[in-house]
Amino acid sequence: MNLSRVLWLLAVSLVGPGCREAPQEERIPMTLQVTSSAFGEGETIPAKYTVDGQDISPPLAWSNPPSGTASFALICDDPDAPRGTTWVHWVLFNLPADMRELKEGVPAEGTLGNGARQGKNNHFSNVGYGGPAPPLGKPHRYFFKLYALGTKLDLPAGVSKDQLLAAMKGHALAEGRLMGKYQRGAVHPAPPARSPMGAAWLSLGGRRGAWLPNRYPGCILASA
Repeated sequence: MNLSRVLWLLAVSLVGPGCREAPQEERIPMTLQVTSSAFGEGETIPAKYTVDGQDISPPLAWSNPPSGTASFALICDDPDAPRGTTWVHWVLFNLPADMRELKEGVPAEGTLGNGARQGKNNHFSNVGYGGPAPPLGKPHRYFFKLYALGTKLDLPAGVSKDQLLAAMKGHALAEGRLMGKYQRGAVHPAPPARSPMGAAWLSLGGRRGAWLPNRYPGCILASA
């Protein structure tokens, strides 16, 4: 028996029957066109829609969905977050099937007036939209992913992205994406965390998790 055969058998025995290839994500037809009047595909997201500005959700519009669409779901996330994580910025579902746009500034409420519900983002698990807040350095990509679903989801407000994806499985008829970028080029000063002003800043400006005080006084770190 040659050496390569021995090594192959050894590898198989070490992997064992309990190890299986990770399941692939569900393939969904990319037939929806998602656009924004604020930025184009691959363009910079205006600061207005980030934690450096008003931190409100951007306007979005989309094309007609396939026949049988009962609702829409939306996820916005950043795959370029530190430590190889994907940072979730928005989870929204049960948007009415006759909707074709979202105005800017969707309220940060669990249930909206049209019956749609919002889940948790990664900004301290707040409900609603949490804008880009990348650390200094390379630009981050932010994917606004819209799904046309053949059903309305029986989920409460405040669910996570993973919970939404699990509930959507088998119901997605079409998907569309819009990617925008955002980059920071300067450190934003913050009051010392232990000072009264710093405490107030943490309770107000830090409520979305946009800024995190680090061990260096007067400096802050961004999330994603």
